[in-house]
Amino acid sequence: MTETFRAYRIHQVGKGVSARFEDLTLADLSPGEVVIRVSHSCINYKDALAATGAGRILRRYPLVGGIDLAGTVATSTDARYQPGEPVLVTGNSLSETHDGGYAQFARVPGDWVIPIPQGMGAFEAMAVGTAGFTAAYAIHRMETNGQDPQQGPVLVTGATGGVGSLAIDMLSRRGYRVIALSGKAQAADYLRSLGAAEVLPRAGLDLGSRPLETARFAGAIDNLGGEVLTWLTRVVDFWGNIASIGLALSPELHTTVMPFILRGVSVLGINSSATPRAVRLEVWRRIGTDLRPRHLSAIATRTIDFADLPAAFPAYLAGTVTGRTVVRLP
Repeated sequence: MTETFRAYRIHQVGKGVSARFEDLTLADLSPGEVVIRVSHSCINYKDALAATGAGRILRRYPLVGGIDLAGTVATSTDARYQPGEPVLVTGNSLSETHDGGYAQFARVPGDWVIPIPQGMGAFEAMAVGTAGFTAAYAIHRMETNGQDPQQGPVLVTGATGGVGSLAIDMLSRRGYRVIALSGKAQAADYLRSLGAAEVLPRAGLDLGSRPLETARFAGAIDNLGGEVLTWLTRVVDFWGNIASIGLALSPELHTTVMPFILRGVSVLGINSSATPRAVRLEVWRRIGTDLRPRHLSAIATRTIDFADLPAAFPAYLAGTVTGRTVVRLP
């Protein structure tokens, strides 16, 4: 395969980065056993950080951006995959040390490749993407650690983002009473439409100061970190789980051991990029079955053409995006 194809590639320029569309061949891509003809990708906050240089995401340059991709196998030296098979790749080292999904072709190691769940297409797979995989992985780990709808309500912070929106949808499908915490008052109706039974405004939230406050939630999925995560350790009830996913507010955590030894609260770190393959396969199986989003059309409200990709990043950095954006490659 010597044909050229279009890619969105990120270069280092001094202490910053420069990202642009380029024509590449397979010889320009990172090594791997499987070549995928990419039909869809998506935008995550991490993608915006990488493409603009607002965050130190890439560990070598140049690289094709995009931490997610979906399409069909073009060629494979890995016997597990046949040409034409619908597949996806999320996380791993895409757009960190390996060329990512913002290109018409991608070449990746066979162990990174996941068959698209039966009944889903490439668009739906990327509407879920890393955000939905992260939400599903958080729920999977919480339930593996004993979380159950009968324990009581689960709080989702950063609720209007991709992870938060999909977590609300998936939790409500599983029968949990979901409470959404959001700094966007205008998004209350949107959050309820996804399955939130209650929406708490972040403004004016009383975070308390005691090591243990009155228990309010049976568990939580947290995208914020910082003082909100500290507050959650104080207000989650006995044997509850807190899935720590993000640090949009702060990477710091100031708490005591009292919630952990007196209430048995567990804080579960969720790394969706380095998830072992066996777990990744199981989580994607669940995304195609009992965790399959019911309101994906309301969450993935934007589909953009590949050429419009650069113009979409600033809104992510400004924090004004609700839900998911799917990128359609030519």
